[in-house]
Amino acid sequence: MPNPLDPVVVQIGRIILGKEHQIRLTLACLLARGHLLIEDLPGVGKTTLAHALAKTLGLDFQRIQFTSDLLPAAILGLSVLERDS
Repeated sequence: MPNPLDPVVVQIGRIILGKEHQIRLTLACLLARGHLLIEDLPGVGKTTLAHALAKTLGLDFQRIQFTSDLLPAAILGLSVLERDS
């Protein structure tokens, strides 16, 4: 029985060559409604993978360039508890 994700993997595989395992891991993360941090050397296709996935699935694409001093609160914001209110 064919996997229903195979057409997506094939489509992205036309853009990202030789990375089927990474494509499948990316899809698994997306289906689990998780967050994905793609780490690798410069120039190996991290942004291209994310962009191809979004375009193939008809999703929006946004990119955050991380630096060593970037904290999650800088992206997600933070909540402050005020006991009086």
